[in-house]
Amino acid sequence: MKSIGARLALWYAAASTVTLACLFLVGYYLLRGYLIHGLDLLNQSEFEQIKARLGPDYSALSSAVIDQRIRETTEYASVLFYIDIHSRDTGTIFYSSNLKGRPIPDIKGARRYDVDWDVGPLRVGEFIMAPYDVAIATPEAQVEGVMEGYAGVCAALLILMLAMSAAIGLGLSRLALRPVRLIRATASRIGSENLSERIPVPAVADEISDLARLLNAMSDRLEASFKNVRRFAADASHELKTPLSLVRLHAEKLLAGGTLNHENEEGMQTLLEELTRVNSTIDELLFLSRAESRSITLELAPHDPADILANFNVDAQVLAEHHGVHFPYSHEGSGQALCEPRWVRRVLLNLLSNAINASPPGGNIRLRSRLTAELWRVEIEDEGAGVPGSEYEHIFDRFVRLKSKDRQRLEGTGLGLAICRGIIELHKGRILAETGSNGRALRVVFEIPAQPPPPRAPSLTPDELAPATSR
Repeated sequence: MKSIGARLALWYAAASTVTLACLFLVGYYLLRGYLIHGLDLLNQSEFEQIKARLGPDYSALSSAVIDQRIRETTEYASVLFYIDIHSRDTGTIFYSSNLKGRPIPDIKGARRYDVDWDVGPLRVGEFIMAPYDVAIATPEAQVEGVMEGYAGVCAALLILMLAMSAAIGLGLSRLALRPVRLIRATASRIGSENLSERIPVPAVADEISDLARLLNAMSDRLEASFKNVRRFAADASHELKTPLSLVRLHAEKLLAGGTLNHENEEGMQTLLEELTRVNSTIDELLFLSRAESRSITLELAPHDPADILANFNVDAQVLAEHHGVHFPYSHEGSGQALCEPRWVRRVLLNLLSNAINASPPGGNIRLRSRLTAELWRVEIEDEGAGVPGSEYEHIFDRFVRLKSKDRQRLEGTGLGLAICRGIIELHKGRILAETGSNGRALRVVFEIPAQPPPPRAPSLTPDELAPATSR
């Protein structure tokens, strides 16, 4: 059972039911004791009646007279009482007819006790009427019947208690855990893009409010750390650009001077290429820092995706031909999307470059575009070995270099897809990775909002137009 609320409800129901069961058990023994005490009073009353019937001179009476007097009194109650009168000297003086000549079992030293006989359980009371011992027994069948009924009622009430307490416990647990659900919902929304959001603190000072304050304090520290990291990335990038520019100028000056031999010229060319790559990485880091801090504001305006793709296709075909792959693309739908074409073009180039690196020679890189009334959806799919599904959520993070299913790590700085995500989020869209149509390749999809079509003017019928024409 994964839900804490369900577990709390179960514990509450179990505790309530066990408590009620204990009370019923105590009540069972108290009620049985009370009913048995009633049988003892019945036996006592029957003894007093026998004693009164015999009179004060009972010791002088013969056995026949005693039998006659007692039988006249007790015969009518033979269903309710079993009577045995005996003397240590003369033996048995009287048996009630329902005993059929058998004595009532005797337990030495006990005056009130229970015995199991062939007629059922009996409650026996022994009384002294010197020189006689009088044993009177009463059936416990009625007591057992009452107790069986009590047990049945208790069992039904326990089942009802279990069901009702489980329902009440579930409702109470949902009410008690409502602040926890609010904390979970807020915490799930907090990410690197909205670290400023905080968990609402309940007005009641309890453990949940303490937890909310603790999580908010942790979010404060995380936000400060993220800001420091972004500030460091931006500051470090700015500080690195100046010395790198000086190094590049000196390298270009040495190459232009013609004083280097062939081997040194090749080394200097390699140095310039590496400087270009480092400068490109620094520019990408600067862009990411500005995008994550929302320092970049795009001028979103309606543009036709067909025109954007047509212009991009010119350069894409050249790039694909240079790397020996094919680039077919298609577009469906008419209308406009809210975007800034130069940034969308950068996303398309980054995705195409990744697809080229992953595709085998002669492979196809397909771009499919579809414009609807709500959004513009673009898919770019390669024919490479694909990426493990467990990495789909992380390939848009910084410095994550794609690793294909054949465990070959692809080339790149690991910033291209992170830049794509930053640009698409600035367009208020989303970007994600999927498994390709062949079950192995990688498909990257991005969606950005479309420009809503203008509302249509209401059409007028000829009858509605007639008055206006006449005027």
